[in-house]
Amino acid sequence: MTLRTVLCDRLGIEYPIVQSGMGGVAGPELAAEVSKAGGLGILGGLLKTADQLRDEIRQVRALTARPFGVNLWLHQELRPPVPAHAIADATLAQAQGVLNAFRARLGLPPSTARPAPPPDLIAEAFQVILDERAPVWSTIFGPPDRAMIDECHRRGIAVIAMVATAEDARTIVALGCDAVVAQGSEAGGHRATFAKPVSPETGAIGSMALIPQIVDAVSVPVIAAGGIADGRGLVAALALGAAGILMGTRFVATRESTAAEAWKKSLLERDGDSTTVTDVFTGLWARALRNRFTEEYRASGAPALPTLWQAAVARDISAEAIRAGDPDYVPMWSGQGVGLLHSLPGAGDVVETVVREARAALDALASRVRR
Repeated sequence: MTLRTVLCDRLGIEYPIVQSGMGGVAGPELAAEVSKAGGLGILGGLLKTADQLRDEIRQVRALTARPFGVNLWLHQELRPPVPAHAIADATLAQAQGVLNAFRARLGLPPSTARPAPPPDLIAEAFQVILDERAPVWSTIFGPPDRAMIDECHRRGIAVIAMVATAEDARTIVALGCDAVVAQGSEAGGHRATFAKPVSPETGAIGSMALIPQIVDAVSVPVIAAGGIADGRGLVAALALGAAGILMGTRFVATRESTAAEAWKKSLLERDGDSTTVTDVFTGLWARALRNRFTEEYRASGAPALPTLWQAAVARDISAEAIRAGDPDYVPMWSGQGVGLLHSLPGAGDVVETVVREARAALDALASRVRR
């Protein structure tokens, strides 16, 4: 039974399975393994310099001749990054006060320092994508500029953008995007909104309701994301009108993922009710596994700093926690499908397993419908 869809034809892939390009997780080995297995591997481009990104794109090409993509954040607070003077001293002091309690537990010295601002790397990273002619450019926190999309199309590069509402889907399709990722609220990692909502509940639409709304709203292939971790999820997404799926959490828990071992281990041990949507790690709403960091920072009432400033101010804490294998202070992005993860396979094995499970699910469904 074929699972080939219009998405496969458009992107030149064998199976309608896309891997999320999460920063800090999606390196060349992961992207290449997914692509070699017939899916679309995505290389994470967040905070990489032009030289770093160019090198990693070439590493992917050295590992596979199949199509792959590169993901960039386009958040308005990174174009350019929020300047240091926009963060009040009192706000920074509140954040550092909570973080110093965490530092003490990890044996780190206290800090009151203002971290270096996030680097302004989007323009140079995008130029590398153009120069290297990466087959696919994927974005989050768009919309991409029409001029950027046009430049991609002139070089034969397909453009995929992630959204969380039908309205945003219409916006990016009107700009010329080739496919839309419909991110349901069950998804792990960052919420794919154009601007940060006032609360994590604002605009949070589950996949079951969101996917058909976006399918009905646009004329390009829709890729379903959010809580999908196996072949049954692929079949469900296809039934809702999607042309494929994007999985993040399932690919974090693979051998090729560069996620911290404490993070991978936690994904295999936790259930679907173990996640929370929080802004305490990066300043943006994102779904992650609950730990002492998420719960105690929230309870303190301290504000989250702007986009990526929050990550910068706590970088010593996450680095030490990773070194010590302590999951209580590591950002561990995870969707609500985490309870479906029970092993740490290779990324290519994930693609093959999902395809096999999807075919079995379709056969079982056909059998039940005939009764």
